[in-house]
Formats: sequence, C-alpha cells, structure tokens
Amino acid sequence: MKLPESLNRKLEKSKQSNLFRKLPAFNNLIDFYSNDYIGFSKSETIFKHTHAYLLENEILQNGATGSRLNTGNHSLYPIAESFIAEFHEAETALIFNSGYNANLGFFSAVPQANDVILYDELCHASIKDGISMSKAKSQYFIHNDFEDLEKYILRYPDTTIYIVTETVFSMDGDCPNLEELVQLSEKYNCYLIVDEAHALGVFGEKGEGLTQYLQLHNKIFARIVSFGKGLGCQGATILGSAELREYLINFAHSFIYTTALSPHAVATILMAYQQLESEKDAIEKLRQNIVFFNQQKNLLGLKPMFIHSKSAIHSAIVPRNKNVKAYSVQLQDKGFDVQSILSPIVPEGQERLRFCLHSYNSQEEIIKVLKLVRDFVF
Repeated sequence: MKLPESLNRKLEKSKQSNLFRKLPAFNNLIDFYSNDYIGFSKSETIFKHTHAYLLENEILQNGATGSRLNTGNHSLYPIAESFIAEFHEAETALIFNSGYNANLGFFSAVPQANDVILYDELCHASIKDGISMSKAKSQYFIHNDFEDLEKYILRYPDTTIYIVTETVFSMDGDCPNLEELVQLSEKYNCYLIVDEAHALGVFGEKGEGLTQYLQLHNKIFARIVSFGKGLGCQGATILGSAELREYLINFAHSFIYTTALSPHAVATILMAYQQLESEKDAIEKLRQNIVFFNQQKNLLGLKPMFIHSKSAIHSAIVPRNKNVKAYSVQLQDKGFDVQSILSPIVPEGQERLRFCLHSYNSQEEIIKVLKLVRDFVF
C-alpha cells in the first residue's frame, strides 16, 4: 500500500531541504563520528563481566517482560539504581529505557500548568519534545546567555520556574558557566535541570560528569544522564530526591507505559558503571586527546574555524551545505569518518564538520585528519 500523498510530499520536501535521512552503512573508517568516547561499546571486559554476573546470580532465569509496575521490575533494578545513585552522589536514581524517554517523561510530567520552563535554545530535540508535551508555559533563552535568561525570570514573579540546560551541547560541544547558572537559579528560587548525556565518561575523575566535577550536583533539582554515549549501552537515569523518584514512578508516562529493560540490559549498565570506577586509563587518554586536538588545531591555524570546546565534541564551521558536504566526503575518502552537519539542522551559515574524540584515537590520527582539513581550507 502506498503512502498518503501528504506523506510523500513531506518526504520530498525533506530531500530538497537536506533533512532526508538514511541509515548509515557500517564502515571501517577511523572513528571521529560516534559518541563512544571511551570505547565502552566495544569493551570485551564489560561484555564478559555482564554474562558472568547474570550466570553467577541466576538472573536470566528470573527475568520477565512488562512494565516495571508489574512483571518487569526484576531484581537487578534496585541493585543497579543504588549503585548509580552512590556513584553520582545522588539521593536516588531511576532508570529509563533511553535518554529520549527520560526527557519525555520528566518534562511532560513534572512542570505543571501554571509553571514556566526556561530552556537554552540549543537544548536537544528530546528536551524540546518533552517540553512540547507539558502543560507549562515555555520560553527559550539565547544560548548560554544568562542575562537573557534573567530577563525572562523577572517576567514571572511568584511562579514556579524550571531552568533547563545541558552540560555539554551536542552540536557545539561547549559548556555553560554552571557556577553562574546555579547562583542565578538560587537567587530566584528556580529549579535547575541539567542533561549530562555528553559529559558522562568525559568529565570528572571517574567520568561522573561535569556537575560533580564542579561539585555543584547537590544544588541541582534533577540530572538526566544518558548511557548511550560515554557508557556505551542502552538506557538513562534521572538523578534526584526520593520525592522526585516517587513522582516520576507515578506520573511519567514514558516510565509507566513501557516494557522494562531486560535483565541483560540492566546488568550491562551496572557492569559499565563498575568499569567506570576502575577504568582510569581510557578516561585519561580521552582527556589527553582533547588537549592534543586543541593544541594541534591551534598550531595548524585552524582555531578560528572551531567553536571553543573542552569536551569530546569539536565543531569546525564550514559555511554552505555544498562546501561542508564536500569536505566530509573527502575526509571519508581518506579513511576518516567525520560527518557534516547541514542547515537547516543548524542555522544557515553555521554548517559544520563535527569531530567526536575518543580514547582510542591516536595522536597520529588527530594530526593527519586536521592536516587534511587545513589542506582543504587553505
């Protein structure tokens, strides 16, 4: 049966506007693209430990499918959530099936009809989708501009206000001034929510994230932490108070009305967190690569192209879709998987090559890929 004509028109429009998506084919190119920052998705240690843990504790025989509010709440969940909460120095942790589900669940359920949500304009689509499902009023503020944020706060006196940001922004790789943002939220008694999807495994002695690294985590109402990037596995958690956890269990639809993760998936999360506690080498190697990448782009005269970043994400601005697509193809032809980000996904004139750094990238690879960019540009 054919698609309705209205859907065909949408598909055609997406092709014409560079928004048409295809599933990428697997390749053996040098990885400057994935979010597997410390290589956990490829870890044989985590794979072996997960299977050994399940067998030793006879958990596979006790698994069941269904919502966690009925048969899906198997015995591994409280073990994993307790470990995660302790790791992140949080009162509680609640596991969701993905970061997308966690953001949908939180923002659609927590802010109420008379509340206000103020969010950074570059927040991830999953946050914006959750906000769109909320009954609260919402308004974005200019990226990392807290004077603009304060202007909107002052418009809503005597109102419950939720401020939303990310510790690492996925397209720019930059970070907000969290100390200033915490001070502002405390000044006006706002509730601060941060998404740490791209900070886990990257910041902190154990890769615990930017808020803990800065020792600000106890001043934040909720932290949303996805596992599909630095942790290399499925799922996410919302960190917060015991009352917030109880509220989400009762009112977050993406938690209530979904099949729980399998025992194997939860065991993988637990083993990955345990690996974070002991795996200092990969985290340190990633930090060294981030410093080295920044040094090399400066030495090669590429600094003006790049958005300032101390995270694992580095974006080089190459205006016009035609140009950035050509550079991406040339890099891939030379063996490097570097993807182009096109408008209107980013604003026109902000098209970019997006580099994701990993613990397993060598310094030689970093030098070579940046020299190729220099040769293309100059």
